[in-house]
Formats: sequence, structure tokens, C-alpha cells
Amino acid sequence: MDNRIQLAPCGCVSHDDQNGRLKIELELPGVDKKDITLEMRKDSFCISAPRGGDTEYSGCFMLAHEVIPDKTEAKYESGLLQIFAPIKDWEHKVNITVQ
Repeated sequence: MDNRIQLAPCGCVSHDDQNGRLKIELELPGVDKKDITLEMRKDSFCISAPRGGDTEYSGCFMLAHEVIPDKTEAKYESGLLQIFAPIKDWEHKVNITVQ
């Protein structure tokens, strides 16, 4: 049985309107890049990353937009994981007249 303390990573999600993708930033201080597990789905993602000792960052998060998981990119540097997930059908927009 794994008795690690589970920590939810602190994060921020924003739109990259120019490239039609979500930019997700998660703070994972004290983690080694090779130990990060990131699983993307079209409407969510899960992360786990042992921090050493008896703690681990982990959590699953729902996304506001459907993304394309197999075109998602991620990079980790200086304790910050950045995930760039293309939004599905970003170009298909309909302007609605407000009355």
C-alpha cells in the first residue's frame, strides 16, 4: 500500500487565442521531469509526480473545452509544467446577435 501524501498541484489555465489552444501551467517544485506522468483525454487530464520522500503531486482536472490529446505538447522547467493542448474545432465559430 502506498502511504504517500497526495498534494494537488497549483495551476492556471488560459486561452492562447492566436494558436487555438489551452495553456495549462502547473507548479511542481522538487519534481524530476522523468517522473512526471501526464495522461490527456479529450475533456480532462490526470497528473502524478513523486516529489521525493513521502509526498506526491497528483490530481485529475476537467477542461472547459474539448482538446486533441495526441497533439498536446508539454514541457517542464524550473518547477513549472506547461501543457499546450489544441482546442478541437477552434476555428468553427458562429457569431450570435444579442437582442
